[in-house]
Amino acid sequence: MSMASTLASDAVKIASGIWLPPHSNRTVAARLVVVDDALVALTEENDEVGARLVWGVRSDVRISPRVGAVPRRVVFGNGSVFETHDNDAIDAYLSDRGEARVSLAHRLEVVRPRMIAFAIAAIVLASTVYRYALPFLVEVAVWATPPMVPEMIGTGTLQALDGAVLKPSQLSADMRARLEQSFARISAYAEGGADRYKLNFRDGGAIGPNAFALPDGNLILTDQLVALVGDDTEMIVAVLAHEIGHVEHKHSLRQLYRAAGMAGLVLVIAGDVGSGVEDVITQGGGLLALSYSRSAEAQADRRSVELMRAAGMDETALSRFFALLETRLNDRSETSMLSTHPGTPERERAILDYARELREKARSQ
Repeated sequence: MSMASTLASDAVKIASGIWLPPHSNRTVAARLVVVDDALVALTEENDEVGARLVWGVRSDVRISPRVGAVPRRVVFGNGSVFETHDNDAIDAYLSDRGEARVSLAHRLEVVRPRMIAFAIAAIVLASTVYRYALPFLVEVAVWATPPMVPEMIGTGTLQALDGAVLKPSQLSADMRARLEQSFARISAYAEGGADRYKLNFRDGGAIGPNAFALPDGNLILTDQLVALVGDDTEMIVAVLAHEIGHVEHKHSLRQLYRAAGMAGLVLVIAGDVGSGVEDVITQGGGLLALSYSRSAEAQADRRSVELMRAAGMDETALSRFFALLETRLNDRSETSMLSTHPGTPERERAILDYARELREKARSQ
């Protein structure tokens, strides 16, 4: 018996929808029926059988999996497509044939509590990695970093700053000599000795009054900071001793690796987040590496006290620097709104307490 002769009596309707011919934008209102083991698309003709548009045995026809309310596509061998929103009807047809299956995407779409649980699990996992695994991996990376890496970072950063922000220093030769002499005294007691550290004088430009250390032991002191402090060279040297503390404890390397780890963690969880978001993550990580944590700043403050004391200089000079900031820059906040560093008064008190602790310890010995 031919297909045409059996349509009227044997056809069982599955669903209504539209038929899309191959390589064409034309759509035809149609119904999908089953005849024996064949799927047939007919024109939609109310109660009439309708004209046959395409047919194919089930093994040659591909039916798309269910994903939420997305229309179902029945793709025939010639490339034409029957499309319907009646997902339940397609599921019923497949179930009758023993082919019923639900895609993972549809399960996640339908069972929203599972999606919520998955999101919570991802947050918990990320928090655990951030709190426990990331610090451990950062320490391993710092330990495994060869000496050439800090040298490359320091050289490249200084060249970039000289090209973009910093200018040649205008300090007098006498002031430079005084600062270099005092700097040599404290750096002699630092890890690696005086040869590991180099003091660079620069006009800070937009950076203003500042002093900072690069991972390779290069320290930059701006003219503006010297002008802010005045003739109190011990105060300036105490700031430089603080920066030496950052180098000794490899704080900048830790910040860089931590920033890279955070960026990697976001990319692993979010997948391909796009170039724009990726730039924000990586460039934001670079900015994060320019600052230090509260514990790192406190650690460097204590190292300043130790180096100044070892060199026979005023170990509380750094606290006087913070007192100067309070009066000159009106910085009396207990915490900073722009960083995680301890507030100026808090650091001043901590330095005085630590200096007193070292003196008492020395007297008891």
